[in-house]
Amino acid sequence: MNHSFTRWALPGIAALALLAPSRPAAAQARQEYLLTTDWKFTKGEQPNAAQPGFNDAKWQTVSVPHDWAIYGPFDGNNDLQKVKIEQNNEKTATLKAGRTGGLPFIGTGWYRRKLAVPGFKAGKRAVLLFDGAMSNAHVFVNGKEVGSWPYGYNSFSFDITPFLKAGADNTLAVRLQNQSEASRWYPGAGLYRNVHLIVTDDVHIPVWGTYLTTSDITAQSAKVKLRTQVAVPTGTRPALRLVTEIRDAAGKVVATTTSNLAATGKPEFEQNLDLPQPKIWSPETPVLYTAASKLYAGQVLKDEYRTRFGVRSFKFEKDKGFSLNGQSRKFKGVCNHHDLGPLGAAVNTAALRHQLTLLKDMGCDAIRTSHNMPAPELVALADEMGFMLMVEAFDEWKAPKVKNGYSQYFDQWAEKDLVNMVRRDRNHPSVIMWSIGNEVPDQSNPNGPILAKRLQDIVRREDPTRPIAAGMDRFDDDFKYGLAPAVEIPGFNYKPHRYAEALSKLPQGFLLGSETASTVSSRGVYKFPVVTAKEKKYDDNQCSSYDLEACSWSQTPDEEFVQQDDLPNVIGEFVWTGFDYLGEPTPYDEKWPSHSSMFGMLDLAGMPKDRYYLYRARWNTAQPTVHLLPHWTWPGREGQTTPVFCYTSYPSAELFVNGVSQGRQTKAKSDKPQTRYRLMWNDVKYAPGSIKVVAYDAQGKAAAEETVRTAGQPHHIKLVADRTTLAADGQDLAYVTARVEDKDGNLCPDAADQLQVAVTGAGRFRAMGNGDPTSLELFHQPQMHAFHGQLVAIVQASNKAGDVQLKVTGAGLQAGTLQLKTAVK
Repeated sequence: MNHSFTRWALPGIAALALLAPSRPAAAQARQEYLLTTDWKFTKGEQPNAAQPGFNDAKWQTVSVPHDWAIYGPFDGNNDLQKVKIEQNNEKTATLKAGRTGGLPFIGTGWYRRKLAVPGFKAGKRAVLLFDGAMSNAHVFVNGKEVGSWPYGYNSFSFDITPFLKAGADNTLAVRLQNQSEASRWYPGAGLYRNVHLIVTDDVHIPVWGTYLTTSDITAQSAKVKLRTQVAVPTGTRPALRLVTEIRDAAGKVVATTTSNLAATGKPEFEQNLDLPQPKIWSPETPVLYTAASKLYAGQVLKDEYRTRFGVRSFKFEKDKGFSLNGQSRKFKGVCNHHDLGPLGAAVNTAALRHQLTLLKDMGCDAIRTSHNMPAPELVALADEMGFMLMVEAFDEWKAPKVKNGYSQYFDQWAEKDLVNMVRRDRNHPSVIMWSIGNEVPDQSNPNGPILAKRLQDIVRREDPTRPIAAGMDRFDDDFKYGLAPAVEIPGFNYKPHRYAEALSKLPQGFLLGSETASTVSSRGVYKFPVVTAKEKKYDDNQCSSYDLEACSWSQTPDEEFVQQDDLPNVIGEFVWTGFDYLGEPTPYDEKWPSHSSMFGMLDLAGMPKDRYYLYRARWNTAQPTVHLLPHWTWPGREGQTTPVFCYTSYPSAELFVNGVSQGRQTKAKSDKPQTRYRLMWNDVKYAPGSIKVVAYDAQGKAAAEETVRTAGQPHHIKLVADRTTLAADGQDLAYVTARVEDKDGNLCPDAADQLQVAVTGAGRFRAMGNGDPTSLELFHQPQMHAFHGQLVAIVQASNKAGDVQLKVTGAGLQAGTLQLKTAVK
C-alpha cells in the first residue's frame, strides 16, 4: 500500500471574516457579511418565536459567536450521567457529575435579529452560512423554516432567496436544542461560531465551489488544477468566462488563465496553470498563495471567488512511513477539544492564535480536531502558522457511547456531514488527513469495517488526494473484526506496548499514535511520595505535576516516546491533550467539584504545566529547554525527601541544593523509560534556599542553567501580557498572567489570594481563569482566586484606537498595573 497525496488550497467564502466586500470589483458581484451584532437571545421554548411580529424586547441582546452556557453557574447536577464508560475499562455504571463540565447547556435557545440584505433584488441570490450551531439547528426567515442541521459541530448553508422580501425588513430566527446525555465533554451551546450572509448574482460560484490541487512539484514549477462550480438559474445556459489569477503572499500575480464555458457546457470549469518557482508550504515555511477567479457573462462581472492554497506534497508509504515535501518526519501532534477555556465554545480568532502560538513554542507541528469538525478559523490559522491537521468527523457511528449521541443521526446524516466537512476544508494545505471516527464501539462487530468502507468511499469521492484515518482503542477487536487493516491510516489510541505486534500484522506497513499518553496533572500541584501510579486520587481532587500519574488505559509520555524513537514505521503521535478542556475530569468523574480535564500540557487558562517542558525538550529542536520542578517552597518538609526533576533538551545536567552538588545525571536507556527523557534526583532532601541546575551539551560543556528559590511572603502582583498592541476590531484579545510574587520577584507557589481585575480605556474585561479544575468561580466575573500563585485575565479590544489600562488588586498586595494599546490595522 503506497499512498502518494499532494496539494494545496482554501475555500474563499468560509475563510472570509468581512463586514463589507473587500474590493470594489467584488462589491458589484458578491457581498459577504458577518452577522455578529444585534442578536436577541433567550433560553427556553418560545412559541411563535420564528414569526416576524413576535415581541422579543425583553430578550437579552448578544453578539455572535455566543455560548449561552459558559456563564454558569457550575452545578454537579447539570447533565448528571449514570453511565459505564467502556473506553475507560469501567465494568459498572456510576454517576458522573462533571463529565460535561457541570455547566447549564441543556435545553432550548432562541436567537432572532432583523436581517437587512443590501442590494437584494430580482436576479440576486442570498445564502446563510453557519460555521457551526450547537445543536439541532432550525433556521427560519420571515416565519418560514428554510432548513435544519442536527450536528452542532458542522458547517452548513441554506439558500434563503425564496424566503426574502426585497426592499423590506426581514426577520431571521434560529432555534437550537441541546439534549441531555448527548456528549462526553462540554459541547457548548448556541450560535457559538460565526454566521455569514452572502449575496451574489443569480449566476455565481456556490459555497465551497472550488477544488484546487497541486502536482508535479519541482523547484522550477508546480501544476495547479482548479475546478470551479457554477450555479445558474434553472433553464438557462449562459456563455460564461472564468479569469483566474494566482497571487503570491505579497499580492504579485504569478500565473493567469482564462477559460470559456459554452452555453451547452457542464456547469463546471477546469483550469490548469503552471506556477513558476513555487514556494513550498510546510510547518516551518507556511507560504500561501491565492487563486482569485472572476466569473463573467460577456463583459459583465457576475462573481469573484478567492481560493487560498499552499503548494506541498506528502506520502504515506509502506515500510517507510510519512514524508512531507520529500522529507521523512513524524507528527509531533496534540489532540484538542474545541472549547477555549474561560471563553467557552464561542470561537475567537485571537484566542485560537494564542493557543497555537503556545503550541508552536513547544515544538508542536500537528493537531487532531478531537472529535469533530473544527471552526474554520482554526483551519485558516493552521495554514498561516504551519500546523498539519487531522480533521475528524465523528465520535460515534451506529453504536452509541452516550444515550443521545450522534448515533441517532448517523444513518440519515453521516454522508451529508462528511460532504460538508470535506468540501469546506479540502483546499487547505494544513489538512493532511481526514479521520472518520474515534474509538467507535462498532470496532467490536463485523459491521465496523463495512461502515468504515462506506464512510471512506464518501470521503474519497469528495477528495481522492488525502488518506483517511480512524482512532482505534480496541486492539484485539480491531484485528479480529478487521477495522485496523481496513482504514488507510491505522491510528491506535494508548497502545505503545503493542505497536510492534500491530506492525507485524498491518498490510499498510505503518501506524500512527492517534491518541497518546493521557497523563494527568494539575499545574503547581506536587504529591508525595513521588511514585508512578494509575487512577491515583487525592482528597483535593487534584493530580501531581511530577508527570507520573496516568489513567488505567494510558501511559506516561515516556512510554510512548520509547516506541516513537525505536520503531521507524510509527509515524508520530497526537498527545491527549494540548490544553485542558471543560468536562471529562478524569480521574474525578464521580467526585464533585471537578469540572475540567487534567490531561493538558497547558491548563484551562492556557498556562504551561511542567509537562509542557517535557515535550518542548523533545519537540522544539530550534531552541534549548531547561526546566526544573518542583517549586522550592515547602514549609514543614525540611529534611524530607523531595525529588527534583529537570526537563531539558541537553543530554546531562548537575543539580545543586544551596550550592551543594547532588551529582550529575545523564539521560540513558534503562528498564524505566523515564531515565531516557528526564533527569531525576530522587533522593533530594528539602532545605529552604535554592535549587540550581546546570545543563551540559553533548561535548560536556556547561550550556544553560536555571535556579528556583524559596519564596517569601506574598508582596505584589506582577502582570505579564502575551502582547501589548491589539487590533481595534472589537474582537482581539490580550492574555495577561497575574503572578503573586514576594518582594524579590519569586512566584509564591501556594498563594491563593482573591484578585480583582479592572480594565479602562479602549478595551474591556472579557474573562479570566486560574487553571484550577475544582474551582466553581465564574469565568466572566472580574474577580477570582489565584491558583498556585497565578491566574490569567483576558482583555478584549474595543472598536476604537487608544490606550487600555489594566489594574489587578488583592488585599495586602501591591497592585499590578499594565498599559496596552489598540490600533487600527
